[in-house]
Amino acid sequence: MQQSFPQPSFTLAGQTAIVTGGSSGIGAGIAHVLAAAGANVAVNYSRNSAGADKVVRQISEQGCRAVAIQADVSSEQDVARMFDQTVRRFGTVDILVSNAGLQQDATLAEMTLEQWNRVIGINLTGAFLCARAATREFRRRGMVIERSAALGKIIFISSVHETIPWAGHANYAASKGGLMLLMKSIAQELGPQGIRVNSVAPGAVKTPINRAAWETPEAEADLLRLIPRRRVGETADIAKAVLWLASDDSDYVHGTSLVVDGGMTLYPGFATGG
Repeated sequence: MQQSFPQPSFTLAGQTAIVTGGSSGIGAGIAHVLAAAGANVAVNYSRNSAGADKVVRQISEQGCRAVAIQADVSSEQDVARMFDQTVRRFGTVDILVSNAGLQQDATLAEMTLEQWNRVIGINLTGAFLCARAATREFRRRGMVIERSAALGKIIFISSVHETIPWAGHANYAASKGGLMLLMKSIAQELGPQGIRVNSVAPGAVKTPINRAAWETPEAEADLLRLIPRRRVGETADIAKAVLWLASDDSDYVHGTSLVVDGGMTLYPGFATGG
C-alpha cells in the first residue's frame, strides 16, 4: 500500500509574533520570514528606531501587518509594556522569538562588572523576562486549535557558544550556556501545558555586528577554516529554521537546540586527526 505524506504547512496565518532585537541582522530576517508566512509581527528594538521602522515598512509593503515597539528586554517594566502594546494591537501573542543579544568583549582580567552584567542582562535575563511574559499571555488567551496545535511557541536565538568555549568572550559564552539550560528547564516545565520551547543556535552568520569577520576575502577565508560547509551563513538560514520551529510541522520538536552552523560544532580542527 502506498503511503501518503502530509504537505508542509509553514503557515502562521492569524498568529502574532514578537521578535526581540528585530531591527537588524538575524532579527530583521526572522521578522520578514514570519510575516511572509502570515503572522502579525511586533518588531522590538532598543535604540535602532530607524532600523525597526524600515523593517515594519518593508513588511507592510508586502501586505502584511507589523508594528515597531521600543523596549529594553533587560527591564521588567519595558517587557511588560511591550507585551501589553502587542496584545492591544493584535489581540494576543502566539510566538515569542527571543533574539535580542549583544557582545561586550574583553579578557577575563580586563572585563568590567558593567560589561559582565550588561551581556548577562540582555542575553539571559532578557530571555527569561520575555519567556515569562509570553507564558502568562499564552495562559491568559487559552488554546485556539484553529490557529496552532500548541498553546504557544517560545524560540530562543542562542549560539554555537552555548557549547563551544570562547576565550575573551566569557560573558557572552556564559549567557548562551545559561540560555541553553533555561530553554531545557522551562521546556520540561511548560510542555505538559501545550507550550513548545526550543532554541536555534547559529554559527557564523553575516550580520552588521560581525562584518569585520567576513567582509574581506582574507577575513572570510580565515573564518571558513572553522566551517566544514565552506560558506558563511546568511540571516535567511536562521530565519527559515525559526519559521519551521514556529509552525505546526515541528509540533513534536520540544526542548532542543537546532544548531544551524555549517558544521562549526564538528570541531573541524580535528578533521585531519588533530
